[in-house]
Amino acid sequence: MKILLLSDTHSYIDASILSHAEQADEIWHAGDIGDFSVAQSLEEVKPLRAVYGNIDGEEVRKSFPEDLWFEVEGITVWITHIGGYPPKYNRRVKKVLSERRADIFVSGHSHILKVVRDQERGGMLCMNPGAIGKQGFQKVRTMLRFEINDQKVKHLEVIEMQR
Repeated sequence: MKILLLSDTHSYIDASILSHAEQADEIWHAGDIGDFSVAQSLEEVKPLRAVYGNIDGEEVRKSFPEDLWFEVEGITVWITHIGGYPPKYNRRVKKVLSERRADIFVSGHSHILKVVRDQERGGMLCMNPGAIGKQGFQKVRTMLRFEINDQKVKHLEVIEMQR
C-alpha cells in the first residue's frame, strides 16, 4: 500500500500536491487542513484518512476526529495533530501511549519534518511530515511518501517543495 502523508495544508492545495496524491493508494492528513475544500480536493483523488488540527473550523471538525486509530496491512496507526515526538510527547499523548500501542504514530503541528523510532515503545515509528501549506516559518514545504508491505514501512521518501 502506497501512502502520501501530509499535514498543515492551512487551506493550501495545488496541482503538484494532487499529482503526488494520485500516485498513492491512500492519503493521510495529520491536521490543520484549513478550508474544507482542501479535504474535498484530496478525497476526489484517493481515499483520505485525516484528523482535525488546532486551526480547523467547525466543518472540518465535524468531518474528521481529533484522534484516528486504524489498522492497515497488519500495522496499527494513530494519527493526531498535536503530539510531539520521543521523548517529548505532550501530556495527553504520553497518557494514551501508556494505555495503547501503535506501530506508527503520526502527528503534525510543529511544521518540522521528523521521522524517528521510539525505542522505549518497541520501536514505534513516529512521523511528522512537516508542513505542505504556505503558512508558517518553514522555508521548504514537505510531505512523506512510503509503502507499507509485509507489516513494514518501506521506501520512505521526503518530498520537498519550495514556498
